[in-house]
Amino acid sequence: MRRPRLRRPHLPRTRRGRRRLVQAVMAGCVLALLPSAWLHAVTDDRLRTVADVPRTEVAVVFGAGLWDGEPSPYLAHRLDAAAELYRAGRIEVVLVTGDNSREEYDEPDAMRAYLVRRGVPDGRIVGDYAGFDTWDSCVRAKKIFGVDRAVLISQGFHIRRAVALCQEAGVASYGVGVDDKHDVTWYYGGAREVLAAGKAALDAVFEPDPHFLGPKEPGVARALAGAG
Repeated sequence: MRRPRLRRPHLPRTRRGRRRLVQAVMAGCVLALLPSAWLHAVTDDRLRTVADVPRTEVAVVFGAGLWDGEPSPYLAHRLDAAAELYRAGRIEVVLVTGDNSREEYDEPDAMRAYLVRRGVPDGRIVGDYAGFDTWDSCVRAKKIFGVDRAVLISQGFHIRRAVALCQEAGVASYGVGVDDKHDVTWYYGGAREVLAAGKAALDAVFEPDPHFLGPKEPGVARALAGAG
């Protein structure tokens, strides 16, 4: 039995047709890059370093995966920055937000344990166990934990999206982009952000509810009261 032969796509034969094809491709590229341009435009004045970020009561650290139950290297670098800010007196409470959708995978508690080992008191750490993506984490920080202002900590390729989405969710934010080695994971993360920027733009426009909202939690307020 003969296998069906796939037809090769044919380029337009006329000059006019080729010109239209080029214009269509260029228009597609522009549309694909518009969300990334939006992220840069709305966050340019909101990015800082560990050394110069304004003093803020709350820092938000976004999950970035576990390796054998421990924070991945990328996540560890985020947590190291949070611990440094705490020791410097620039933040008082750390909200760790991540995925705990199944019993054997618990990002927030692994993040908490890591911070405690680096000198952040357990009582100054609050866990958000339903931070399934960046938009969910930002909305829950505002609606569930009552965070109005925060320092956000992530890698450089992700921090603009985090700041833009938290701003849209009502959390006045500064972002600290953690430096990392430009390895395969870093380049993958950067490439992925082009697609993620499109989803971020849709989240900002339509403001969907998080996967899980639930009742308000007083953890951040209690931690701040204990810090006083």
